[in-house]
Amino acid sequence: MTVLILFAAVCCAAPVSNAISAYVALQTGLQDDEGIADGSAADIPPRMLTAYKKAVQQVGKHVPKCQGMRWPILAGIAKVESSHAVGRNIAAGGDIRPKIYGVLLNGSGAGGNTTVFPDTDGGKWDGTSGGERAVGPFQFLPSTWEGVGQDAGGDKTADPHNADDAALGAAIYLCGNGRDLTKRAQLKAAILQYNHSNEYLANVLGWIDQYTAAAKDPDLKNVSGKVRTVIAAALSQRGVPYSWGGGNASGKTYGFCCSPSGKSGANIKGFDCSGLTTYAYAKVDITLPRVAAAQAGVGQRIPASLGTGALKPGDLVFYADAPGRDATIYHVGIYLGSGQMVNAARPGTVVRLDAVNAMSGYAGGARLL
Repeated sequence: MTVLILFAAVCCAAPVSNAISAYVALQTGLQDDEGIADGSAADIPPRMLTAYKKAVQQVGKHVPKCQGMRWPILAGIAKVESSHAVGRNIAAGGDIRPKIYGVLLNGSGAGGNTTVFPDTDGGKWDGTSGGERAVGPFQFLPSTWEGVGQDAGGDKTADPHNADDAALGAAIYLCGNGRDLTKRAQLKAAILQYNHSNEYLANVLGWIDQYTAAAKDPDLKNVSGKVRTVIAAALSQRGVPYSWGGGNASGKTYGFCCSPSGKSGANIKGFDCSGLTTYAYAKVDITLPRVAAAQAGVGQRIPASLGTGALKPGDLVFYADAPGRDATIYHVGIYLGSGQMVNAARPGTVVRLDAVNAMSGYAGGARLL
C-alpha cells in the first residue's frame, strides 16, 4: 500500500510569444505531469474493470452490512497501488503475470519503508521468506491477505495475484465490519485504514471522484441554445489526446516543446485545457485568449467564495495555485452541471469527463453566455 503524493498540475500552454505562457508556471513552481491523471474508465484494462464490478456484486455475501461499495472506490485504490496492473498479462481467469511485488519491507528505506516486517507466509505469496512485501494489484501484505482473502473465481484458491480475488479482498477490507461508504467520513476512514497517510487519502479520493464522474453520462436535457453548442463541441473531443500547447479555434493541433517538466506536445495532435475551451467557444463565435489565466478575464467572473453550486452549464471553471490571484490560474475546464466538467487534464491523458472537485485550487468560474 504505497503512498503517492497528489500535486496540482499545470495543463495549459501558450506560444512563447504570448505574454503569459510558461512564465507563471515556472515562477509558481507548478508541475504539469503529476497528480490526477486520466479519470475515465479508458485507462483501466477491461479485465480489471470486470474484476472491480464483480467484487461489488460479491462483497455483500462476506460483509452483509456493508453499504455503498462501488467500482470507482476499488479503481481508485488499484490505480494508486498498481496502476491497474497495466503492462501485465491478465488472463481470462484473472491471474496476473508477471506477479506484482512491492519492495522488501526490511527497514532499508527503499520505497520509503523504514519499519521491518518479519515474514509471515514463508514466501507463499510474496516469493521470499526473508521478510514481507506487498503483493498483487491491490498490494496486500501476506498477513493482511490471510484475514480478508477470498476465492472470487471458483477455483478454490484465494490468490492476491488474481484480479478477481484481489478486488474482492480489497472490497471486504474496505467494508470493515459494515461501513456505509456513501458517507464521505466513512469512506475516508476506509481509505486511511488501507494506508494511514493524508497524502494517500487525497490521491485515492481524487481518483474515486474522477472515476465516479466518468461513469456518469452528462444530463443535457435542460441545456439549449449556444450553451448546448459549446458543450457539445467540447464533448465531441472526448478521447482526443492531451497535447501541451495543442488546440485552437479550428480544432486539435500539434503542440510544442516543452512543459515546465519537459513534456512535449510536438508529436501529439490534440488539446491542452485552454486549447479545448478556445475551440468549444469558437463554435458560438466567442474568441478566447490562449491561456487559462487570461480566459478568467472574459465574461462575468464567478467568485470561488460562492462555491461550485454557483456554476451553470457552459461556464468556464478555473483552478489556481493561489485562489484569489488570477495570475496563478493553471487550469480551465467547461462545466456540464451535476458536478461534472469536460477536461483536458495533463500530458498523458485524453479529453474526458471529470468531477469539478477532482482538481485542487478551485478558483471560481466565468460565464460567457
